[in-house]
Amino acid sequence: MNAHGTVHKYGDHVDTDVIIPARYLASQNHQELASHCMEDIDKTFITRVKPGDLMVAGVNFGCGSSREHAPIAIRASGIDCVIAANFARIFYRNAINIGLPILECPAASAGIDDGDEVTVDFDSGVITNITKKETYQAEPFPPFIKEMIAKGGLMASLKAKEAAK
Repeated sequence: MNAHGTVHKYGDHVDTDVIIPARYLASQNHQELASHCMEDIDKTFITRVKPGDLMVAGVNFGCGSSREHAPIAIRASGIDCVIAANFARIFYRNAINIGLPILECPAASAGIDDGDEVTVDFDSGVITNITKKETYQAEPFPPFIKEMIAKGGLMASLKAKEAAK
């Protein structure tokens, strides 16, 4: 499992109300949520993001409310991985639950810039900034989390296990 794409970079303390503004929370449609992702801090994000792109941010990414709408909007927008110095704990768990790979790596957060081309090897945790010819080491996912993400999140993983019985 790997990710490769162009980076969309954001700063510290990006909260869930910025990721998906509360005025859109009535929708459960993932594409509708994606169409408003990041619009309050980056009106061009949704027009620039391509499937496979990555998002990089500073500290405390995903702080704020506990809604799953935020990681859903990010994943549905086309982002394959979010890298940050660290994540708010509830966002971290929600991201894993919906199958959005996220990695904590302060060095990558500081070294990667908007527009850089980056690859992520989820098996080793190695993040490679192709643009700058730099590598960073994140903690790789344990096998059960890799499996959960590969199956599309917690519920999909549980359904697959149940079907295998």
